[in-house]
Amino acid sequence: MGQEGKQIAKRWTLTKLLGAGSFGQIYIAKDAWSEREVAVKLEIKETKHPQLVYEAKLLKLLQGAPGVAEVYHYDEEQEHTVMVMELMGPSLEDCFNLCGRKIPLKSTLMLADQMLLRIEYFHSKHYIHRDIKPDNFLIGRGQKSNIVYIIDFGLAKKYRNPETLVHGPYRENKNLTGTARYASLNAHLGLEQSRRDDLEAIGFVLVYFLRGSLPWQGVKAPPGRDKYAAIMDMKLNMPFQELCAGIPPEFATYLEYARNLAFDQEPDYRYCRWIFQNLYRQQRFDNDGGFEWNLVKGRPKWQVNELREERRRREDAKVASSAPTSRPALGDIVLSVPSERV
Repeated sequence: MGQEGKQIAKRWTLTKLLGAGSFGQIYIAKDAWSEREVAVKLEIKETKHPQLVYEAKLLKLLQGAPGVAEVYHYDEEQEHTVMVMELMGPSLEDCFNLCGRKIPLKSTLMLADQMLLRIEYFHSKHYIHRDIKPDNFLIGRGQKSNIVYIIDFGLAKKYRNPETLVHGPYRENKNLTGTARYASLNAHLGLEQSRRDDLEAIGFVLVYFLRGSLPWQGVKAPPGRDKYAAIMDMKLNMPFQELCAGIPPEFATYLEYARNLAFDQEPDYRYCRWIFQNLYRQQRFDNDGGFEWNLVKGRPKWQVNELREERRRREDAKVASSAPTSRPALGDIVLSVPSERV
């Protein structure tokens, strides 16, 4: 039964369901005080594996920084745990599709700068993300349409003691955590992940944006091996120069740097950003701060409602085919459901 019309804390009225699944429900709501739209997540209190409390804890830790969704309210109301938060726009995967499944170099470099800033801040709070992918970075709305947000902390893990800053132990024989398409080689090899692995995954995302795909997408595993092992073999044996053929060599330089970091080594985030900032200057791109998908072929393409409806149709189809962890209609307000996209 839908919750449209339900009031939260006598202030926010639920107006439209964005998505539903085993994780709960996500709504757009109207703020009675400001008339602005917000996102509301509802999770049944008796759920077997509650996730909203963990997400709220991390968002509270991250509050106040650019590219972190603002949380307005978190509480228990009747049978639900409720979180009211900033409503954001499409994911970078949506923007990738708007651009014809390739993001131009200028926008990719702008994204690289912000993604690295977001992950540096996240790491400064003693956590690693472990599920870097285009669906987990969103574009803001309105005046924030050039700000990139980082979301979905369901697989995040504390990597060091916040008091002593002592790094967690190195381990082997770990299961693959994250999304296989973008996961680091170390994650495939079963090594404990650390900051270096988030950086390598960002590199794979950037190459995906420029190339339009990654070589291991849709790979078929030989008899007796699973697809994740086949992907690992490709990542192990393909030089970065080959992966980055046809795009600027700076992307291979960045990936080499990330992969060569020691397990507990603090990355030089400033150097990583410099790699892409220097390329941006060499290309003499305008410093207008605008992403290409805001205007495609001379007509506006910031069609957030259409993106929502398309994703909602896809999710409805997944639910109909009994996928228990279908993702909601808008990637910005996703409860943490690990993806196995390859």
